[in-house]
Amino acid sequence: MPTNTSVYKNASLREYHLTDAKREEYRKISHDSRLSKMAAQQGLHQRIHPVNTPLFDPNLLMPQIDDNGLTALSLFSGGGGLDLGFDRAGYRHSASYELIPICKDTLSSNRPDWLINCGPDKGDVTKIDWIDLQGEIDIIHGGPPCQPFSIAGEQKGVDDKRNMWGEFSRAVNTIKPKAFVAENVLGILSPKFEGFVKKYILDQLSDYSITKFEMHTADYGVSQIRRRVFFVGFKNRKALKIFSLPLPTHVWDHLGKKGLIHTDSLFDTELPKTLGVRECLGLPDIGFDNLSPTIRSAFTGKINTTSILNSSAGQKSWGDMEIWPNGVQADRNKASAFPAKNGHFRLSVQDIGLIQGFPESWKFAGAVYQVLGQIGNSVSPPVAYNVALSVLKALMD
Repeated sequence: MPTNTSVYKNASLREYHLTDAKREEYRKISHDSRLSKMAAQQGLHQRIHPVNTPLFDPNLLMPQIDDNGLTALSLFSGGGGLDLGFDRAGYRHSASYELIPICKDTLSSNRPDWLINCGPDKGDVTKIDWIDLQGEIDIIHGGPPCQPFSIAGEQKGVDDKRNMWGEFSRAVNTIKPKAFVAENVLGILSPKFEGFVKKYILDQLSDYSITKFEMHTADYGVSQIRRRVFFVGFKNRKALKIFSLPLPTHVWDHLGKKGLIHTDSLFDTELPKTLGVRECLGLPDIGFDNLSPTIRSAFTGKINTTSILNSSAGQKSWGDMEIWPNGVQADRNKASAFPAKNGHFRLSVQDIGLIQGFPESWKFAGAVYQVLGQIGNSVSPPVAYNVALSVLKALMD
């Protein structure tokens, strides 16, 4: 297994084969953007949009639960989406493990009392024995790198050096927790990976009774199209029989329609409505609002990108909401001072955090591309919270 940062980093970057003409076009775009940003920093642009005041508080989706007596170990922690969700659900944090060094600054600044292991020396799970934690941990949770199963990551599965499912299984089988929770992209459930799931997940974790299911962030009040797969396993088969899939807490089929109210909700119409992105961010009503397209991680694709755009279809969706998904800024004041050419609203990293379900009190460390990478890689905290509550109920009943 790979054991240094460069292997992961190099494997995570896609190759771009560009013609000289296209390369020159990108250089000009980059040059013009840099000049425009410099003008914004000097106050030479007229502000089109005032600094926004968001209406959305993800903490309201995750009421803090008192200490429930269960300990949780976090693997592939990233920016802390699973960690925060389990923390709000009352689990005692045992430790976090993450290879990317900047995540230590994020996690430590938000939870100074947590044990954070980050970087190639302390956060590389391939180097950890785990035997000392046997019998000491109730829950292991983590999101093994999803690139081996995502379209953007070329879906190489077991042949991808970033595949860490073997390490997740090794930790679970060594520590022997009461339960585990693992998250990944929807692609892992495609027919292409059916054999992988059986051989490297279900068979490797054969001491556990396992269920797998899909969750959508918007079902839990988060303003984003984001479908992810969860594997939940219990050491005690009875707990799996008790376990109930997290039920949706919100409806969102009113979004994406101009001036129409759709009454045939998929779920109980008495559930609260998920906010559209514009309302979430406190932007003026333009007669149309929708969910955000899936936020992609800035750790994939071009190096140091400050774009959250994941497709041409996503560009149209953002355009319909009159929001600019490129050139995300470090704060709202800088975003307001740097208007997009088309006059659309420019986003800040704080806005992206909210769209992912992170409360504003959760601060991310690093340059803009590093912050976007941490956010885009993370599990939406309210989704994690609802999984954590369902696991808690199964273990306590």
